[in-house]
Amino acid sequence: MTTTELLKKVRQIEIKTRGMVNHLFSGEYHSVFKGRGMEFSEVREYQYGDDIRSIDWNVSARFNHPFVKIFEEERELTVMLLVDLSRSEAFGSVTAMKNEIATEICAVLAFSAIRNNDKVGLILFTDTIEKFIPPKKGKSHILRIVRELLSFEPSGSRTSLRLGLEYLHNVIKKRAITFVISDFVDADYDDALRIAARRHDVIAITLQDPRERELPRVGIVNMRDAESGQERWIDTNSVHVQQSLRTYWKEHEARLRKLFLSTKVDRIDIRIDQPYIKPLVDFFKLRERRL
Repeated sequence: MTTTELLKKVRQIEIKTRGMVNHLFSGEYHSVFKGRGMEFSEVREYQYGDDIRSIDWNVSARFNHPFVKIFEEERELTVMLLVDLSRSEAFGSVTAMKNEIATEICAVLAFSAIRNNDKVGLILFTDTIEKFIPPKKGKSHILRIVRELLSFEPSGSRTSLRLGLEYLHNVIKKRAITFVISDFVDADYDDALRIAARRHDVIAITLQDPRERELPRVGIVNMRDAESGQERWIDTNSVHVQQSLRTYWKEHEARLRKLFLSTKVDRIDIRIDQPYIKPLVDFFKLRERRL
């Protein structure tokens, strides 16, 4: 994209996603993601009905009159967006590719965060760490994140969730709400996810395209693996091929379900051939009910 096209696309995403935030996430984000606790704000004179446990005895003794401590919720949070940019994300069989949907979802989450005065950071990864944007506040910062998601050209092609999660653990020391956005077609990241989930509130957003899980029966076709570049001729009419594909995805889903359950990681399943807003809203409502 040219600079003009990029800015136009950024503006389109801003208008679309901020509208969703304003109409659909007015209170859910604040309700679901609490601050780290209560912090001291000020003292004031005791009033009838105040909890006597909040009396500040030192101040009261100094002024010979009861004063109470006032606390406020420590609201500020950090939201990290951990986004898979491997070549398998540049796929879509309907109206959009997975990485395009990922950009819009990131924008919705980021605008929800800054509306509540939270900081947002970004980690882009493939089989290497492509880019790290430290958490900051403000609309201009969010628009920078959207621009990077739209225009960044990764150097790697494969997926390493382990590398992305380990990098998160190393650079973000305080607890953060972490959205991991990927198709999760990878292996050997279980321990890294478990370690990350101990420190952070990790939510997995799985991106799924129906054509990956069900091949049309169109005869023999030449297929290429987007990440490895390996090519194979596949007979899509073969009963064995169709059954093998179904078995693979069934086992993959069972493994994800078991992993997320054991690590206590929440998940949001996004089918890119369907509107993504409903799964997001359903997730927020589910989390709110659990509080």
